[in-house]
Amino acid sequence: MGKGTIVLAYSGGLDTSICIPLLKERYDYDRVVTVVVNVGQRDEEIEEATKKGQKLADCHYTVDVRERFVDEQILPAIKANGSYEGYPMGTSLARPLIAEEVVKIARKEKAKAIAHGCTGKGNDQLRFDFIIRAAGLDVVAPIREQNLTRDWEIEYAKEHRIPVPVKKGKPWSMDENCWSRSIEGGNLEDPAYYPPEEIFLWTVSPQKAPAKPEKIILGFSRGVPDSLNGKKLTGYNLIQKLNVLAGKHGVGRNDMIEDRILGLKARENYEHPAATVILTAHRDLESLVLTRQELAFKRMVDDKWSELAYEGLVYEPLYAALNAFIDTTQERVNGKVDLELYKGSVRVLGRSSPQAIYSGDLVSFDSSSIDQCHAIGVSHYFGIQARLVHAMNEKTKKIPAKK
Repeated sequence: MGKGTIVLAYSGGLDTSICIPLLKERYDYDRVVTVVVNVGQRDEEIEEATKKGQKLADCHYTVDVRERFVDEQILPAIKANGSYEGYPMGTSLARPLIAEEVVKIARKEKAKAIAHGCTGKGNDQLRFDFIIRAAGLDVVAPIREQNLTRDWEIEYAKEHRIPVPVKKGKPWSMDENCWSRSIEGGNLEDPAYYPPEEIFLWTVSPQKAPAKPEKIILGFSRGVPDSLNGKKLTGYNLIQKLNVLAGKHGVGRNDMIEDRILGLKARENYEHPAATVILTAHRDLESLVLTRQELAFKRMVDDKWSELAYEGLVYEPLYAALNAFIDTTQERVNGKVDLELYKGSVRVLGRSSPQAIYSGDLVSFDSSSIDQCHAIGVSHYFGIQARLVHAMNEKTKKIPAKK
């Protein structure tokens, strides 16, 4: 008699597909239950993964949490200007939610362990392990524990007649949700290798983007986008529409060297058209409605929030505290931002808000609302300590050195 039931976080890709027979052959589990969590992948990807799970596993679940993903992960990320080393995070936002859904199924199936297909070199292993162990369940990671290579996995899949989308010549590893799409592996691991156009699905090359720029208007309420070109939309639908619209103009590509949690540098390619546009607009609108002190402190908070989100530490008490502060600042982030999409770029054209603390009258050179003479007193004391130090230094220079 084997170890009973284990639940597998399943994507339908190479790694998780070969985990199904591995868990039986090398770990002695009697029953493998697969779980696909829909966080906004393409419909065909969900359908294919569901069919494979139903065929290869003893039991399969497909769970749709697209709206919850937007409400609980993406909208807070927008408020926090969530980005890591210059790109909008996507995969890291989805992993804790996926793990939580798999935990639910594990409890339903009375399983004591959860398996995933993460390697021992990436970030996802830590994000999944954190949530699974917090639930009091055991972690099984065959790819990591067996030290498996990509080529070995492809051959193993062939032996077990498991259909997989990757080939030795093009072993891309892709991850997708409604906010972001990542592509890595194969020749892309060489930082000098030029990414082929075939890896991109959401964005066109800037060279092939329309020759005419397109103007759009994003509306925000309490820090989150709620309208596109004057039409009210739910978060998920707005993101989907903007992905298509901005992707058509080649907006939202990143090719970068990223520092993983373990300290390894990795070459990563990303597509995130809607995220690029929304975060550009959100940051700009914040500059109109928040004070200088709020903006300066929030930049530090945003950086720490992004670090915790990137690591998947959503149960860290500090994460909740940071969200509480951020939510307070977002109460005044209401208004509209006009943007232009053109040849891979997004540019802010204008912005407005009923909570703007910008005063055209006060700042105008032609206005007399402020008596400019009042600034003379300020000028007398401005930088006084630095001036005193500078004066002493100048005085020291004039004293001849003793022989």
